[in-house]
Amino acid sequence: MRGLSKRWIQHNQVALYAVAVLFAIGLGLGVPGASSVLEPLINPVLAVLLYVTFLEIPFVRIRRAFRNGRFMGAALGMNFVVVPVVVFGLTRFLPQEPALLVGAFMVLLTPCIDYVITFTELGGGDSEQITAATPALMLIQLVLLPLYLWLFMGQQVAEFIGAGPFIEAFVVIIAIPLSLAWATEYFAERSTRGEMWQDAMGWLPVPMMGVTLFVIIASQLPRVQDSIGQVASVVPIYVAFLIIMPLLGRLAAGILGMDVGESRSLVFTSVTRNSLVVLPLALALPSGYSLAPAVVVTQTIVELSGMVILTRVVPSKLVPDTAGQSLSLDGVQGG
Repeated sequence: MRGLSKRWIQHNQVALYAVAVLFAIGLGLGVPGASSVLEPLINPVLAVLLYVTFLEIPFVRIRRAFRNGRFMGAALGMNFVVVPVVVFGLTRFLPQEPALLVGAFMVLLTPCIDYVITFTELGGGDSEQITAATPALMLIQLVLLPLYLWLFMGQQVAEFIGAGPFIEAFVVIIAIPLSLAWATEYFAERSTRGEMWQDAMGWLPVPMMGVTLFVIIASQLPRVQDSIGQVASVVPIYVAFLIIMPLLGRLAAGILGMDVGESRSLVFTSVTRNSLVVLPLALALPSGYSLAPAVVVTQTIVELSGMVILTRVVPSKLVPDTAGQSLSLDGVQGG
């Protein structure tokens, strides 16, 4: 019965996410005061989501994934070399309003380190590779985001982005859940009670993603609502990013001869952004940049809508199953 329940949840997860989003929109628009109650819950909810997500991945396989230098190099190259070039080009089409630009830069220049794991699994990718790359992605964006903001916007904006919030986010959202998941798996192998706990947690990833969407959207929607006209100008840029980066990730995977699982993982890490983690940074910006959080939240909504499509398109069209064979450049060019 428990297995059937879990399968039902996984099979109907898109519908469950849609219900969570609709409830969040209703609460955000109908009870704006709920924002102050829900906003402090963002990091704790994210931490629980990552804990139950990490529990789905055997850590012995993650240790092997750390030794895959090809994937690690490709993930870092796509996120910290290719993405900044694409983002700089796309933002030339935005109104040159500092608050608008800083929000777009903050969210698009930071690779996702949380629900990318979930979407990679949904898209049939190698989630162990993504999980292994997460610490490097988080630490490098900590260093490079101020540098990119300085290059693209000037020193004044870069000085607002301190290391403290990023370090706190890494500890609370990544390090603690990862350590707890590791400890849970360790005890599950040696204790019946631990095994029962791990099994019970197995049906939570989809519900927790729904809770996360609810908390994020309901707490931040009033910010988007108050500046919908200006914020709407970034939507085409976010949509273009969702189209361009999967294609570039697929091309890079083909050039490197990656297998199907690695290729799908590279696509998802190239396109998913760190909106949920940079949101606290955007909220901490000076009052003159009050539009930035709304720009970040808008990316979350656009990206999650796009992920519903990409989790189907990537395995069926962009990186179809080739019986475990590596993808060649000819395969990329020939579709």
